[in-house]
Amino acid sequence: MIRALRFLWASCVYTAWYGTRVLVSAMVGLGAPAFNASQRGWALAHLRATRIRLVVEGLDRLEPGRPYVFTSSHESWVDIWMILAGLPGTIRFVFKRELSRVPVLGWAIHAMKHVEIDRGNRGSAFASYDRAASAIKEGTSAVVFCEGTRSRQGKLLPFKKGPFVLAIAAQAPVVPIFCDQSFEALPKGSIAPRPGTVFLRIGRPIPTAGLGYQDRDRLADQVRAAMLELGAHE
Repeated sequence: MIRALRFLWASCVYTAWYGTRVLVSAMVGLGAPAFNASQRGWALAHLRATRIRLVVEGLDRLEPGRPYVFTSSHESWVDIWMILAGLPGTIRFVFKRELSRVPVLGWAIHAMKHVEIDRGNRGSAFASYDRAASAIKEGTSAVVFCEGTRSRQGKLLPFKKGPFVLAIAAQAPVVPIFCDQSFEALPKGSIAPRPGTVFLRIGRPIPTAGLGYQDRDRLADQVRAAMLELGAHE
């Protein structure tokens, strides 16, 4: 109970502080560098507060300055901290619209131009992916949780098609990511993070140049196989 209360208090404080920084940065026109610093600071602050140590593996597989579509497993809220703290460059999430309703956090997410998606509205969802594809072509990497929700058992769920349609539309390489030990640190339904070490395992980029919409299932199969190689479980 004490650990849960400490986490909730710290998260509220860090979200208010860094969220306000983002909003002020947006008001004065500081743009992506300021946003990147704030979201990374927010993630690192959460990792420190919960005494979770992050180890990143496979950074050498990424080409500096090149935009990617990062397709990640999703077992815990810790995944978000790991990705923001561990990946380089300008990265933005494709996120469920429910988060946009959270005060301060939702405002900051929109200010930084993370891409909101309404999966209950097919037309709106495809429009969101179109916006994300345009941002990728302009140099911003996108992060998509390809299962669409957090796993309750720490195992890979079936993949959604959208992330792979996005990668093909942007003609950007797909990079599989496995967030190892995040489920153990904070399983779905828990609000008491457990101290320990988590591993952000980065796979080899999978090219999408020349692929079309009809290749989305094959690309999804490639990504799933790569995640299993990185240590994910079905």
